[in-house]
Amino acid sequence: MTQLITTELVELDQNLGNTPEAVIRHLASKVAAAGRATEVEGLFADAFAREQKTATGIPGGIAIPHCRSAAVTEPTLAMARLNPKVDFGAKDGPADLIFFIAAPDGADQAHLKLLSKLARSLIKKDFTAALRNASSREEIVELVDGALADKPAAHAAAVPADAAAVGAASGAAGASAVAGAGAPAASSGPKRLVAVTACPTGIAHTYMAADSLVAAAQEAGVDLQVETQGSSGAKPLDPAVIAAADAVIFAVDVDVRGKERFAGKPVINAPVKRGIDEPAKMVQEALAAASDPNARRVPHYGAEEQAEQAAAEKGEHIGQKLKRALLTGVSYMIPFVAGGGLLIALGFLLGGYDITDVADTVVVENNFGNLPEGGLAIYLGAVLFKIGALSMGFLVPALAGYIAYAIADRPGIAPGFVAGAVSGFMGAGFLGGIVGGLLAGYMAHLIGTWSVPRWLRGLMPVVIIPLLASIFASGLMFLVLGGPIAGLTVALNSWLSGMTGASAVVLGIILGLMMCFDLGGPVNKVAYAFAVAGLSAGAADNQAPWQIMATVMAAGMVPPLAMALATVLDKKLFSLAERENGKAAWLLGASFISEGAIPFAAADPLRVIPASMLGGALTGALTMAFGVTSQAPHGGIFVFFAIGNVLMFVLSIIAGTIVTALAVVALKRWAAPKTADTVESVPATV
Repeated sequence: MTQLITTELVELDQNLGNTPEAVIRHLASKVAAAGRATEVEGLFADAFAREQKTATGIPGGIAIPHCRSAAVTEPTLAMARLNPKVDFGAKDGPADLIFFIAAPDGADQAHLKLLSKLARSLIKKDFTAALRNASSREEIVELVDGALADKPAAHAAAVPADAAAVGAASGAAGASAVAGAGAPAASSGPKRLVAVTACPTGIAHTYMAADSLVAAAQEAGVDLQVETQGSSGAKPLDPAVIAAADAVIFAVDVDVRGKERFAGKPVINAPVKRGIDEPAKMVQEALAAASDPNARRVPHYGAEEQAEQAAAEKGEHIGQKLKRALLTGVSYMIPFVAGGGLLIALGFLLGGYDITDVADTVVVENNFGNLPEGGLAIYLGAVLFKIGALSMGFLVPALAGYIAYAIADRPGIAPGFVAGAVSGFMGAGFLGGIVGGLLAGYMAHLIGTWSVPRWLRGLMPVVIIPLLASIFASGLMFLVLGGPIAGLTVALNSWLSGMTGASAVVLGIILGLMMCFDLGGPVNKVAYAFAVAGLSAGAADNQAPWQIMATVMAAGMVPPLAMALATVLDKKLFSLAERENGKAAWLLGASFISEGAIPFAAADPLRVIPASMLGGALTGALTMAFGVTSQAPHGGIFVFFAIGNVLMFVLSIIAGTIVTALAVVALKRWAAPKTADTVESVPATV
């Protein structure tokens, strides 16, 4: 196995700069100079991006910047002992011992285990003291190699390969935990806790948090067992151990895998770094939660996103929760619409617009041996149209079902789908689906918070929650809300169908502005959802929904295409990374992937976004003015066969692209001083 650290990867008592960025860049250059990475910039970018997510400083004057990177060719450890110290975000002050862990994207398990073991060693005071007293690079390498070769200290009995961890109690105590499975948590004897630790990279913080929590639990006389969900392998906690636990600690920066196993347990939820910085406080909070009947508990349905829980704990605004639920519903709905819309378009292509009148009869009564009048094209057109129509029939149920899923997780899906089906039956359409999904989701969520006996918990997610939430949401749709929403839907469709001339152009401008405002964000998704929701209502004698769809798709193609063109018109205004993104943006834009412009907007939002909106508004106005239609909800220029008046579709996009590209170039030249290539100009010391 390749040695992880060599003397050329060690810096002793050096001034590497005053910021984490400078230190990480220097160590990345050391790794590249040693032939263990293909480029400095790619490795630095990945490592610094990880640092920006969560500071890697830990108590004791230590920092462990780390990353996985495609630039790394073999697992590597670089170390620096700094003078002066640099602040890496630890609560107790700056760090002087810096360990930079660089792992390839596809690192083997053996190397990852060694890197994880090293990270765990860094919380041992005798090891860090030896590193500070070392007088040579060779001594540093010898100390690190020794830490990698030795077994973990007694207080960290479990290694990453069998992450179920690490109980503070003896084997007898572990046996008693198993014996107590299936019964309520014992109040006599020591408290029992379980924990899960996980970080995005799964190399360092995951295991250091586990060991810190176990050490703190030992000092408190508590039996704590930890499941480390890291990159070097993990073994789930025994279900009997979980059942006997009084509370659970989630020290994680990513979602907990298999969270439903902990359903009903009092929970303390925090970032993984807190498990390193404040393990004793987390243990005490878990003990307090175990004795508090009103403590926050892991939901019965278990798979709620950790990010949502963290946001809720910080008092997330109701509007933000609502927005996330709506966007989730739209994102899950889109595959039904995309596939269905393209199949319907192919059906029209083969069978003509009249296929809508005969499709049901043809697919039932005809086959390859008994073709209908009109031959094979009519038969295949009817089959494709019918498959697409059935797929589109899931539009409202899928929207409602996954809005409810975003609010209440899996138990919300069934009542959400039922409420969506009721909305379709009542004629309430897209708006009814939104209302039904919200009602089903919030009711399922509310029922999931009920405190129920242990014997009933297993029935909650599969019977009780779906049953009661379906009765509530669908009952309200039938008895109260369905009729008024259906009336509103009919009025809206009639208004849109009657838009012509100047009013249609105004609608095109509004849709174009919305599509380019946040490039795949909430406003963009609202415009897109509005278009796809009405797509199924389009027909030869009512092409307004198809025109709206064409407008939305054309306007959404403008920003990435314009950014690609701008990087060609004046390369000096853009950094090397932006020029590379510009090459990819040609294809992304042609495919109707607005997100292709996000790297440009993130770097310069005050110039890129207004310019994009200007071109998007022009494109939207032109497509509506020329009556361009699209029967496909996605695909860009590659679904040309589903676009009516395709020449004007293309010309509208070209016009908007040119306007946006020229506006961006003008704004970058004259509205602000040039700031491109600043990253490239920073010298990399070796």
